[in-house]
Order: sequence, then structure tokens, then C-alpha cells
Amino acid sequence: MSDALRPVGRSRLYEQVLDRLRSYATESGLVAGDRLPPERDLAQRLGVSRASVKQAIVVLEVQGLVEVRHGGGTYLLGDGLDAEPVDRLVERRRRLPDVLEAREALETKLAELAAERRTEQDLTALRAALAHMAAEIADGGHGVEGDRRFHASVTAAAHSALLAEFMQSIADQITESRHESLRQPGRPGRSLTQHRAILDAIEEQRGKAAAAAMRRHVRTVAKVRLLDWNPEPDPADGTP
Repeated sequence: MSDALRPVGRSRLYEQVLDRLRSYATESGLVAGDRLPPERDLAQRLGVSRASVKQAIVVLEVQGLVEVRHGGGTYLLGDGLDAEPVDRLVERRRRLPDVLEAREALETKLAELAAERRTEQDLTALRAALAHMAAEIADGGHGVEGDRRFHASVTAAAHSALLAEFMQSIADQITESRHESLRQPGRPGRSLTQHRAILDAIEEQRGKAAAAAMRRHVRTVAKVRLLDWNPEPDPADGTP
């Protein structure tokens, strides 16, 4: 049967709310630290239920664009609300558990091998990656490039061509998981500390300890707001 005649889906109302909020932020010139109107006011002005407004704000929160302070309102974390399409977010949520599972299996072994096989040149690269990540965080960034360099350096230090190929084959998905993790509040600094523990074990050539430190790190990476989000359809909407 042709897939072209599959049932037509109904546009999620909260996606329309997202579009309006994005436009509102742009037109109002909202920047990091500015507060959105209360949910009740937004619902009244948009003519939708508070539930639909709440779902839209949850999507913004999942993407690291706003901070919801319980009892204190919703604040922008950056300039504007340039949210990615919900369908893309749903797709990433679907594949992220598999990516994280693969990362734990591969990177735990790579860390163990790196501890056993690392050279002084490998250690220099690992230290440089951590220094780069620390500088990024000190400048207010998430440390994404330093994180990438560190994990690439662990892979190189393992001196396993086949495992390196496996890592390269999922490089795009790993990049997604990296961005997802490092935009969690407080995560960059915690990741840097965990990287240092991994490096310490590699320097001391303690393979099992390096593997355990990497496993703890990847399991921290797996704790992201996106996986707690349930992209369910809108409830029957009406006036608030």
C-alpha cells in the first residue's frame, strides 16, 4: 500500500503556540534574562488553554532556550527563541537511547584500552583537550569543542583502528548527544570534572578505573531533559 495515502496528522496546537512565542520574542527584542508573560496571560492572549501554553514552554525548556523557575516565571537563557521543529526533536528523542547505549559500550572499552596503550603524545592531546574545554566554560560556553576533542583523543589513545571506525560511523549521532547533554544546567562543569577523572586513570594506566570513570560519565550524559519529555498530542483544547 502506498505510504502517500497514510492518514493526515493534525497539527499540534502547541507547535502553533511555539511559532507565536518565537515571533513575540523577536518583535519584542527579548534577550537572555528577560521574562515571558505568565502562562495565564499567554493563554488568554492566544486564545488557547494553559495546557497548550505549558506544552510549548516545556519544548522550549527541553531545548535549553528558557528556564522555568517554579513560582518565579519563565526566563530566556539566550537572545530569542529560535526553537528547532518539534518533529526533529521527536526524532532525536526516539534515537537518543540507542546512541547512548552504543556510546557506553564503545567508549568504556576505548578508555580501558587508552589506559593500557597511551603514549606521552596521547596524554599531551588529552590534557590540551581539557584545557580547551575549561577555557570555553570560563568564557561562558558549554565546552562543546573541548568535549569533542577529549573523546576523540581517548579514541586515538586506544590505538584500535576498528573501534575508531565504529566511533566514526556514529559521529553525527554522538554530536547530537553531546549538544543535548552539555546544554543541561550545570552539566559543562560536571563533565569537565568527570573528564579529569578519566584522564587521571589513563595517565596512571589503570584500565579498569578508566573504564569505570568513562561509564559513569556516559551515564551522566544520558540524563537529559529530552528523554523525560513526552511529546503527546494536545489535550482537547478550549478556552482556559
